[in-house]
Parts: sequence; structure tokens; C-alpha cells
Amino acid sequence: MYLKTKAIVLREVAYKDSDKILTLLTQEAGTLAASARGCRKKNSPIGASSQLLVWSDLVLFQSRGKWTVQEAAVEQEFRGVRQSIEGFAIGCYMAELTELLAVEGIPSPEILSLLLNSLYILDCNRQPVPLVKAVFELKAMCIAGYEPIVDACGVCGTQNPVEPCFYLPEGVLHCKHCRNKLPQGESISIGEGVLAAIRHIVYGNPKKLFAFQLGEGGCMVLGRLAESYLLHQMERNFRTLDFYKQITAPYPEQPNGGQKT
Repeated sequence: MYLKTKAIVLREVAYKDSDKILTLLTQEAGTLAASARGCRKKNSPIGASSQLLVWSDLVLFQSRGKWTVQEAAVEQEFRGVRQSIEGFAIGCYMAELTELLAVEGIPSPEILSLLLNSLYILDCNRQPVPLVKAVFELKAMCIAGYEPIVDACGVCGTQNPVEPCFYLPEGVLHCKHCRNKLPQGESISIGEGVLAAIRHIVYGNPKKLFAFQLGEGGCMVLGRLAESYLLHQMERNFRTLDFYKQITAPYPEQPNGGQKT
């Protein structure tokens, strides 16, 4: 059985001397595992398409329930994502999250479109990496069925709460003075600018997902909210997210201003 499809590599595992086992997100068949035989050899015709985060036209062959990459032609390598370790780390994190949310054997067009759109924004350096990360996390939760309630206060129904806050355990917008009517759990004060950004991400046109601006302070708040909400709902950690945090953690202050004595 042959399958001609476009697909992106979500995960790669070296196998034998020159092969890889790839986890692909395809247009027609959701996620699937496929062996890429000889892809690690020099001048392999499928080598470039067997790299992490590469989007390609593929011809796959299935035999005895196992898929093999037969032909491949690169559509988009997203080289700009690889130009910084921070950008590549977020790309890998988005791929890990996508693999978790996509379904094997069932097309997942929304999460595929979100991943490709986010990689494109990173590739072109159109938005800061932390903002791309936050937008991806929050929109991914919406696609996965964890859409937060941010059209009005979840307690009193006010559409534009004064001092708006976000209740993490349930993903609910609320007024600051309505906090005591919600169960125990963490709430984050978000401000009007961040609220507008959240509503744009959750309810706006997916084709214009990144068409907004947010200051550095607002971006930090949105990033904290999106990551905390995702981790709370998923109830698990991500190794790629841990790596991203390691490489972006501020360096500890050195005695004497870092000067040698």
C-alpha cells in the first residue's frame, strides 16, 4: 500500500547504522511512524526530508503494518528556526506537544496548521520567540478541547472586568473582586492588554493568529499564563520545555561583577 502525502517530522530516532525511525504528522493520516532507510548516508535522496521539523512531499509504503519512506521532496526546511538555539528549542517543544495532541490514523488539520504557521513566524522572525510559544500553547489547548472562557467574567458575567484575572484550574476569566467566589487555586492578574491578546488568540481568525502586538511586560504575563494553563491541563512535563528553560534561564550573578580576582 502506497500513501502520497505532505508531512512534517515531529520526532527522529537514529536506528542501525544509517537509518532513522520518524514520527510524522501527515495531512491524510494524522501521526504515523515510518522508517527512513539509509537517510543518514551522505547524499541520501531522503536525507533532508528526514530531519526534525522539515515539511515535505512524501511517498510512503506500508508492508506488514509498517511504513517506510520511499520518496521525499522538501517543501520547507524552516532554516531560520535553526539559526538560534532558543528558536530551535521552541520548535522541538511545539513538535512534542503536537505529537501528544494529534491522533494516529486520523487527520488533524487544525494542529498541523497551527504548527506550520508557528514555525513560519519563527522562521521569518516576525514575533519574539516567547510570544510565539505562548500563542502556540494557548491555541493548542483550544484545539485540544480546553478552550478557556474569556468572553466575560465567569462569576458575574461582566464582559470587560475591572482588573481582570485568569483562574488557572478551570481557565476562566474573572473580576478581581469575584476571586473569593471561586474555589482554591491560582489566579493570575492579566490586565486589559493581555486580555485583548487572549481573546484574539482564542476567538480570532486563525489565519491572523499572530497579527497583534504586545509589550514586553504583557508578553511575560501571557507567557506565564499560557504555559501554566497548559501544564495544569496536561498534567505532565515536557522534556523539550525543560531544555528551553535551561537555555533561557538568566546566568547567576558573579561575585565582583564577574571579574577575575
